[in-house]
Amino acid sequence: MVDEHVELGVPQQILESLPDEEGDAAQDMKRAVAGMESQLNRAIDAAASESEAASHVVDALERLEEHLDRYDEFVPELRAWGQSPIYAIAWRNLQADLILQLHEHDWLAGHVDRERNHRLVEDGIRFGKSGD
Repeated sequence: MVDEHVELGVPQQILESLPDEEGDAAQDMKRAVAGMESQLNRAIDAAASESEAASHVVDALERLEEHLDRYDEFVPELRAWGQSPIYAIAWRNLQADLILQLHEHDWLAGHVDRERNHRLVEDGIRFGKSGD
């Protein structure tokens, strides 16, 4: 069991960038971040070591990076269709900020780097591999 936890939040500047007057989008973001924080902290509590906890955090980081890329792809697509990309931009920025927030937890830093390097090696760095 690891005694550390992560704390995540939605930055005020992202909330202020939302044009939603009812606040539905802001509430969605807050719920999503609270759920992610809760899920991560449960996984960290169940981990037998900080290394195992870091593995769960790296999983979350990889999902955030995938979501960031997906939202980033929506921006030009929405513009091309003449629609405002403001929500896609806000969600993209949230993903990027959450990645930064996770990296700010000092107890995780070394473990996350080691886990990412381990995954690179485990996945196999194959030089000269082609899809031919």
